[in-house]
Amino acid sequence: MGDQMAKLGGCGIGLRREHYDFVLSERPDVPWFEVISENFMVPGGRPRHVLERVRKDYPLVLHGVSLSLGSDEPLNPEHLLRLKQLVAEVQPALVSDHLCWTGLGGHNSHDLLPLPFTEEAVWRCAVKICQIQEQLGRRILVENISTYLRFEGTPMKEWEFVSAVLEEADCGLLLDINNVYLNSRNHGFDPVQYIESLPVDRVYQFHLAGQQVQDGDYVIDTHDDSISETVWELYRTAVRRFGPAPTLIERDANIPEFPLLHSEARLADRIAAAAWAQVQGA
Repeated sequence: MGDQMAKLGGCGIGLRREHYDFVLSERPDVPWFEVISENFMVPGGRPRHVLERVRKDYPLVLHGVSLSLGSDEPLNPEHLLRLKQLVAEVQPALVSDHLCWTGLGGHNSHDLLPLPFTEEAVWRCAVKICQIQEQLGRRILVENISTYLRFEGTPMKEWEFVSAVLEEADCGLLLDINNVYLNSRNHGFDPVQYIESLPVDRVYQFHLAGQQVQDGDYVIDTHDDSISETVWELYRTAVRRFGPAPTLIERDANIPEFPLLHSEARLADRIAAAAWAQVQGA
């Protein structure tokens, strides 16, 4: 996976259907695109046609939402097979999914549900991640999720749980900076401590996003607005610790015209470069 990582750099953009025509006709100066894996698992149709054309000009990253790594049910073999086929066809630089569970009894909740931070949950996630990595023939990344409740009496902090899964499964981390900030607000911990407690050699990608504050209390992960200055500052902290890993700004609602997304991505490049220069010049 390290060799593949060397091919990526800078801030990529999520490939969304609203921008298909623009990307295909204008071929914008973008270092790479990230796509939601499940949106392209069905053969044929316009999405796969667009993906085939885009991948000829740009590196791709696959980001999934349905592997349900924390569930106590077995992996869905049909879903895993479709993912394996997509990986073989697209040859993405990175493959990722979320450190959560998403359904029960064969039913997908279409939501990213929280896990208890226990040794049992570490083992359960690690077993599934290892199975996936064996099937795909490559390491994957797992992403820390946003949460709005916690299980009582769990012995680990969130960052301890995430670190334990990474070690047990020998996988990488897609560090979502916005989710660290959001959870720190919702659950009352220091986001800098979270970032500084993660293993340096496991972080291979960053996510950034906007959020909304509800009733002055909870922060909701909406992916529908610009990035707050607080999240930008945490991003600087992360870059100084982990280096300028490939970054993606998630925008899944209120999606603006492509040039606006492109300008925000270039801002992320400038912020990362300045933060990393501070380390290099120290």
